[in-house]
Amino acid sequence: MPRVLSQDLRERVVAAVDGGMSCRAAAARFGVSAASAIRWRQLVLQNGTPAAKPQGGDRRAGRIDAHGALILAAVEAKDDITLVELQALLAERGTPVGIGTLWRFFDRHRITLKKTRLAKLAGVAR
Repeated sequence: MPRVLSQDLRERVVAAVDGGMSCRAAAARFGVSAASAIRWRQLVLQNGTPAAKPQGGDRRAGRIDAHGALILAAVEAKDDITLVELQALLAERGTPVGIGTLWRFFDRHRITLKKTRLAKLAGVAR
């Protein structure tokens, strides 16, 4: 993945362009590509700053987090609800999601199934 060039460099290139240099001349002076200088100038014209956009992160978590209240309410209503049952509940509401998506939702919100001492006693002895 390409690395982000410093904000200082971006501002110096844009300042040189604003000072009368062409984008290509400013790019050659500061040792960056002409495309970068042109793109940074366009960012200033559109947004007022040549700052880089955030990189990485989960861009799809918002889709399931929008239904977080429904998922948490279903877990409160039925303690031993399975991921498959939650998947079916969301599919009924028009949001088909995978089991892994639900798993990551619970992991992100630090919700875990805690096994109790009674659960161990109810299991088959080894």
